[in-house]
Amino acid sequence: MQPKISIPPRITRGAPTVTLALSMLLASLGASIANVALPTMAAAFSAPFAKVQAVVVAYLAGLTIFVVIAGRLGDRYGLRHMLIAGLGLFTAASLLCALTPNLWMLVAARGVQGAGAAFLMTLSMALMRQTASEARIGRAMGLLGTVSALGTALGPALGGLMLPLTGWRGVFWFQAPLSALALILAVAVLSPERAAKAAPRGRLRSVLDRSLLPNLLLNVLVAAVMMTTLVVGPFYLSLALGLSVTQVGLVMTVGPALSIVSGAPSGRLVDHLGSRRVVLAGLLLLTTGTFALAILPGRAGVAGYLLAILVLTPGYQLFQAANNTAALADARADLRGAVSGLLNLSRNLGLIAGSTAMGALFAFGAGTADLTRVTAQAIAAGMQLTFLTAGGVMSLAILAMHRHLAAARNELRP
Repeated sequence: MQPKISIPPRITRGAPTVTLALSMLLASLGASIANVALPTMAAAFSAPFAKVQAVVVAYLAGLTIFVVIAGRLGDRYGLRHMLIAGLGLFTAASLLCALTPNLWMLVAARGVQGAGAAFLMTLSMALMRQTASEARIGRAMGLLGTVSALGTALGPALGGLMLPLTGWRGVFWFQAPLSALALILAVAVLSPERAAKAAPRGRLRSVLDRSLLPNLLLNVLVAAVMMTTLVVGPFYLSLALGLSVTQVGLVMTVGPALSIVSGAPSGRLVDHLGSRRVVLAGLLLLTTGTFALAILPGRAGVAGYLLAILVLTPGYQLFQAANNTAALADARADLRGAVSGLLNLSRNLGLIAGSTAMGALFAFGAGTADLTRVTAQAIAAGMQLTFLTAGGVMSLAILAMHRHLAAARNELRP
């Protein structure tokens, strides 16, 4: 008879958190890691920017279509089971992306990868809420916010480092073993759960109440701003400031570093101060950082760009931790997957808006859709127009949030 291996309780408790964090990291990493490779793909496939941009949009479309479905399936058949299925799909799609012979097959494979990522992103959040105590919900959401922001911002940096060594296919080869590791961990360390009873029709509609809608709308706007930085940033840094691909990747590592530093404190602030105050603080920093991106890089170059990111990234972390906490704190246990799905749906709609609408605005400001044959001055003009518009939208969001909170306080008065 073999001796029983005793696993320390701290490791047993921490392993599920690591697994969920890694799943969230993979989903957010997939959304941004291909961005810095778009110019390389355009050259490899002899395709214009608008067509190559579909590599990003297809992933976000898969996310958007399947996040609510993933949440519903998790509520019905078990969050753990559906997370494992999503990890298997994500792993297979990552391999397909690396092996595809042409652009449109790559776009199709990215759509499948996005569908798998929808399960990772949605169910990781629901499972983290399920395991967190009431007093530590903010910290749990802060951790996922850290990991999500880290993956989104780390993607271009990793891509920039790998492109000279592996070409564009390397950004997808990199994801496959990580997702396989997360799959093994999910099977090994996540506790089995009973399947929930079939949900009655109309339940999802009941989740969309007046208190949740502001959280969803703000999620759209903030995600659009963050995605805009990831789409426009590489073009501005390389074509307007003349940085190499590796230098662009290094500059964009500042965001991940700030995410690591500010994520956990953001969650603690939510637990101590409440989600409403922290949401407003995050929106103020986001708005300031967005306007700074429109003004400072043109005056101070790379230093101005980094200064704006120093303001923008902590604001995003504060907002994410507070907004997710506010939405999930009071959600019923059998609806956490659905609420998490709606949060991720709104976020993904914002990502799509950032990569398409704001990307088109950037091209309009630059005066051409062919961004490989444009002057540095034109790129700078597109950058300024894009982020001045984004800052104006964020300012309106602050006013709307302030009015919503004031109305909520008035309802509580006798």
